[in-house]
Amino acid sequence: MGRNIFNQPPKDDVAAPLAPQKPVKFGGSVGGLRDSLREITANSIRDIDPEMIDIDGLRDRLSFDDDGIDDLAESIRKHGQQVPIMVRPSERPDRYRVVYGRRRLAAIRKVGGPVKAIVRTLDDDASLLAQGQENNLRLDPSFIEKSLFIKEMQEAGYKPGVIQDALGLTRQGVSNHRVVVDQLPEELIRLIGPAHGTGRRQWGDLAGLSAKVSLVDVAKAVLSALPRETTSAERFQIVFDACARAAKDPKTKSPAKSLSVRGADGLVVGQLSIDAKSVAIKVTRKDNPEFGLWLEERAEAALQDLFQQWRDESGQGA
Repeated sequence: MGRNIFNQPPKDDVAAPLAPQKPVKFGGSVGGLRDSLREITANSIRDIDPEMIDIDGLRDRLSFDDDGIDDLAESIRKHGQQVPIMVRPSERPDRYRVVYGRRRLAAIRKVGGPVKAIVRTLDDDASLLAQGQENNLRLDPSFIEKSLFIKEMQEAGYKPGVIQDALGLTRQGVSNHRVVVDQLPEELIRLIGPAHGTGRRQWGDLAGLSAKVSLVDVAKAVLSALPRETTSAERFQIVFDACARAAKDPKTKSPAKSLSVRGADGLVVGQLSIDAKSVAIKVTRKDNPEFGLWLEERAEAALQDLFQQWRDESGQGA
């Protein structure tokens, strides 16, 4: 577990009214955000009715495990809430929107009573930075959870720099996550779950099997027979093994596959279509006219270079 970055205030300060605040805009660096969180925490914790807090915004976890919430609720019942959540004022009077701490909020709703919360007036970018930074400090999300979170952030229109700082990733790191998640059906990911400890290579290998088998169909078949206590990491391995076996079966038909290829900024640059007979790359002139023209002039040479690279790597050119 990440270290606790919060210092509990004296009890007399818990319900102290807050002075009007201007929207906070944190600096771009993750370190600056961490320092800002430490600085603002000590004098801004309040007791709030959980029913006054709306759960919205982007999800950085695949799911809230019921058993995990029950365990957390029991811990809070015995020892109290040790770490506050963060909320920001809602557009609706006397209501708040959760920034981070969704699991703690769910647990306290089971226990009953108020929730200790840091109340800050944040813009959308600062809220996203706080959510990503706190989650990374307390419980590092899995590779596939980060990948889905990146996809949601990009589709919501967040700038690349904000996304990088929210997760502490480089531009290339963001691109690496997005490339993998774009090759996998979201239904498959949710069937398997977060699979902590399963990284980019393993998820990429599973995605590579999608050209030969229907990953979702195989996953549904094998997962339906598993006991409830099977962990998400175990589910991944079972699904992968089953898909690998099916891919080797000569009777298995290769399903058609289509995916969007995106740049580091999340914008679509083209479409990749794969079936049993062909691999096709399509760049729409309407969406990328200048890139389309550039590619047209270089496509033949680029294809020859790729073919030669394949021959060199596979030994076919020896």
